[in-house]
Amino acid sequence: MSGARGWLQQTTSGLPRAFWYLWTGSLINRLGSFVVIFLAIYLTAGRGLTGSQAGLVLGAWGAGGAVGTLLGGTLADRWGRRPTLLTAHLGAATMLIVLGLADRWWLLLVGAALLGLFNEGARPAYGAMMIDVVPAADRLRAFSLNYWAINLGYAFAAVLAGLAAQVDYFLLFAVNASTTLATAALVFVKVGETRPATQAAAPLGAAVVAARPAGLLVVVTDRVFLGFVGLNVLLAMVFMQHGSMLPIAMADDGLSPTTFGAVMALNGVLIVIGQLFVPRLITGRNRSHVLALAAVIVGVGFGLTAVADVAWLYAVTVLIWTAGEMLNSPSNATLIAELTPAALRGRYQGVFSLSWSVAAFAAPITGGFVWQYAGNAALWLGCAAIGGVVAVGQLIAGPARERRAAELRTAASAVTRPTRSQLATPDRARTPEGSQQPLAAAHHPQ
Repeated sequence: MSGARGWLQQTTSGLPRAFWYLWTGSLINRLGSFVVIFLAIYLTAGRGLTGSQAGLVLGAWGAGGAVGTLLGGTLADRWGRRPTLLTAHLGAATMLIVLGLADRWWLLLVGAALLGLFNEGARPAYGAMMIDVVPAADRLRAFSLNYWAINLGYAFAAVLAGLAAQVDYFLLFAVNASTTLATAALVFVKVGETRPATQAAAPLGAAVVAARPAGLLVVVTDRVFLGFVGLNVLLAMVFMQHGSMLPIAMADDGLSPTTFGAVMALNGVLIVIGQLFVPRLITGRNRSHVLALAAVIVGVGFGLTAVADVAWLYAVTVLIWTAGEMLNSPSNATLIAELTPAALRGRYQGVFSLSWSVAAFAAPITGGFVWQYAGNAALWLGCAAIGGVVAVGQLIAGPARERRAAELRTAASAVTRPTRSQLATPDRARTPEGSQQPLAAAHHPQ
């Protein structure tokens, strides 16, 4: 018991106060994430839409989210993390109420698209703030803690949303809007702007810093980063099968939706119990090796679904791929931070978030096609093969990514290292144009 307490203390101690405010906001927001859980049921049972109409509304949500990630990332870098996050949360809360009151199909369609835009538009700014406020040495712990909070909140939200839906469907939207506003208020009161004042982007092929910030074009032409994003798309398409094809496979074996819910609950339980111990296990390990191992474990877990035909076997597969998920998530987050120039953190977060949107769109289509025309075993063995491909890709791409990370660290230290004249006046740093800037505000945002 004392050993477990020591692990927890090592994981949670010494993180900046701003991180804990963001962490609390993330937990509050996820505790009220009712609508995303029950939207499909609400559209069909609550508003009487046909399956195809509900599908279009859900597709509009996804399309709005894809636009929101890119727009939110750009605004986070140009306008600031804090105003982007606040605007996105206020917009999302407003659209939740509108969507809950809408009674026409076209209003539901437009409302879902705008809700997706605002909801996903907050993510790049939030991710950038997390990188801004947490020192590089502590990011693995911080991202693991945040991932733990997200899953804890989501687990409670699933239960609470079911209770709220029994009372009134509009209550789902009202509570979700309230927790979104509460998160916005917490950020507004407790967290200041974290965007580095020196908006300089490191050129991607050299360890120097450019004189002006670059745009989204830099991100979409960054082959090292796009390779990383591409590998994430492949693994995310495997992950997404748990929400699309796994319930179909279990139903095909005569298992009830209740059984599916109980099996999937193991995913959240394992993450809540074990995620806080992951940083201790992987700290100091080669990141590409950890990501490759995670891909193999995920592939094995989903691949074994091919032979599952009873509840306990399905439960074993979920536990296996959840272990891979627990290794993958914090390693992914820390690597993104290492590959991101300070001036472009929002844009890089937006492009990476887009990879999940692409996977969410492509996974059910691809999975359904393979399941229908090639069979259940082919689908899950194909997932195992993709896991192996991603693992090999992580190992091959690892050295180039580490070189890029080292170049960006060198560039950042070149910017923050004071010159001999600056050492004479340590409180202030003179920019090339001659204007005065506080060093702490420019390079160590709180």
